[in-house]
Amino acid sequence: MASKKGLSGVNSNHRNRGGGSRFPVVVLIFCSCIAPLMFFIGRGLYTSGSIDKNHVSTTSGQMDLDWRERLALQHIKPILTREVFAIIKASTDDLGPLSLDSFRKSNLSASWRFVGQVSLARRNRSISLESNVKIGITRKETSKGKTDEYLHEDDSQFVDEPVKVARRQLRQKKREKRAADLAKQDDEVTVKLENAAMERSKSVDSAVLGKYSIWRRENENENPDSTVRLMRDQVIMARVYLSIAGMKKKSDLAQELQQRLKESQRALGEASSDSDLPRSSHDKIKTMGHVLTKAREQLYDCKLVTGKLRAMLQTADEEVRSLKRQSTFLSQLAAKTIPNGIHCLSMRLTIDYYLLPPEKREFPRSENLENPNLYHYALFSDNVLAASVVVNSTIMNAKEPEKHVFHLVTDKLNFGAMNMWFLLNPPGKATIHVENVDEFKWLNSSYCVVLRQLESAAMKEYYFKAAHPTTLSAGSSNLKYRNPKYLSMLNHLRFYLPEVYPKLDKILFLDDDIVVQKDLTRLWSVDLHGKVNGAVETCGQSFHRFDKYLNFSNPHIARHFDPNACGWAYGMNMFDLKEWKKKDITGIYHKWQNMNEDRALWKLGTLPPGLITFYGLTHPLEKSWHVLGLGYNPSIDRSEIDNAAVIHYNGNMKPWLELAMAKYRPYWTKYIKFDHPYIRGCKVSE
Repeated sequence: MASKKGLSGVNSNHRNRGGGSRFPVVVLIFCSCIAPLMFFIGRGLYTSGSIDKNHVSTTSGQMDLDWRERLALQHIKPILTREVFAIIKASTDDLGPLSLDSFRKSNLSASWRFVGQVSLARRNRSISLESNVKIGITRKETSKGKTDEYLHEDDSQFVDEPVKVARRQLRQKKREKRAADLAKQDDEVTVKLENAAMERSKSVDSAVLGKYSIWRRENENENPDSTVRLMRDQVIMARVYLSIAGMKKKSDLAQELQQRLKESQRALGEASSDSDLPRSSHDKIKTMGHVLTKAREQLYDCKLVTGKLRAMLQTADEEVRSLKRQSTFLSQLAAKTIPNGIHCLSMRLTIDYYLLPPEKREFPRSENLENPNLYHYALFSDNVLAASVVVNSTIMNAKEPEKHVFHLVTDKLNFGAMNMWFLLNPPGKATIHVENVDEFKWLNSSYCVVLRQLESAAMKEYYFKAAHPTTLSAGSSNLKYRNPKYLSMLNHLRFYLPEVYPKLDKILFLDDDIVVQKDLTRLWSVDLHGKVNGAVETCGQSFHRFDKYLNFSNPHIARHFDPNACGWAYGMNMFDLKEWKKKDITGIYHKWQNMNEDRALWKLGTLPPGLITFYGLTHPLEKSWHVLGLGYNPSIDRSEIDNAAVIHYNGNMKPWLELAMAKYRPYWTKYIKFDHPYIRGCKVSE
């Protein structure tokens, strides 16, 4: 930091020697001798610095400047004290070379007082303010004739006090902080604007931009259906301008738009590609383009056009929702129905069965039906063709077919057809037996809770009254819960297996929408560890857990079950009937069915009550035993299907329906003899 001593130090020195009377002499010496010498010194230093910086002066000029500098120093050293010379040197080192030009440019004070190492621009501003103050004070004090007081005031004005320095530094810090805050706010605003722009850009399909114009073709589009798309866009804009023309009473333009709109719609028709369009379509595009250009010039209003397009979008969205509801309704309806071919097959078989004499209606090997050492299957179905596939696929993949016994139960309507089919097509050496569920006298409403509920007025109200519509517009979301199979006791008979087969120890339950691909005899040797039900679990991370099927807002459900408990699948289940009887599984089922009379615990179906009834009593089987989803999931791995012992077409897309997935259907159709006279006569197709 530069020294804070200046001319006042010189004056003080003179006063110490001879008092205040010598002041005019000092001033006279300064004006006549020291000031010119300082001018030459500053000029010489400044010129020397310029030469060193720019390297443009000649050698002779430099020698001349050195001579002048030496001469000035020789004259000034005897006059100035060592302290004054140190001040001049320090000031020169602080500011650089000094000259009269630098005084004019920087507006420096003649006192050359500097406090602290600050920037030159800031220092110049501070010195300029101090100089102005000094000039004002000098003029005022001179008019009063107080020269000595002026000198002392001069010292106090130009020597910064610590308090002033601290204030100046505080003000500077505040300015810097304010500037930093403003810069930060600007940065935040910029970031927000950039993020908003990025979000808007995500909603724009950049692949579409610039490909084609509504008004005319601007670029070639590699899409072979670009002409169809262009015409559709023109139709949309024609509808927009037609509506605006009606609002603004532009009848002539509206009529022209209406005419061109009809022509374009007629040309489009049901075309889905450019090859479907007539040859005149290009002329219609040009004509429509001219009309749209005219409409744009006369009617274009950004707000109106945007509103019309938004209204059209909402209308289209409502149409899509309506079509989805219709699709849901029709798919549910298709899943409930029986194709004509299968219905024909059932009727023909029924007629032929009742034409048979009673002695020819019996199956062989009836003694095997109660033998607990054989492999017994339970199959409850009203679909003849589906039941035949289950039996045929099981026998064809069995190593010892003679040890397999099939217990079929159907309803009165299909009892004759089911018997006739297996009488005509016996399952090799295996044993088969068909029963009618309506002949089970013990299965009545006084014993069977679900049968009593199905016969109640509340259930009939739920199924058949207008309070629960089955139209396309409403009720389709719950249509699956009104499936007729839920009204059939065949669907609930699985909870009464010990009553149906009292002499058996174990039985394998199979649905009629499965296909057996491997020998299943190893299932009878699986240790269930004291559990009643052996089944494949179906839950993944959060899929098919208990909370998907049960109402956990009900305290009875929440108190007794874990919502994250893993669900399991009906379709292939090994039941230990001895453990079933010990644990009174049917009694547990009746208890929960009574509690669910108002359907507050779960909706209709057999899986939810099955999950409740066998909760904690189910042993998980390896997943390769039973692969599900062929009736709704199009992305099942091929190797997983091929390695499965049983594949299950659970879902609406049953393999005997037209809506079945084509890639899964061959697994099912390969077990059907399509050259059979009955199947060929009823036109059951592959």
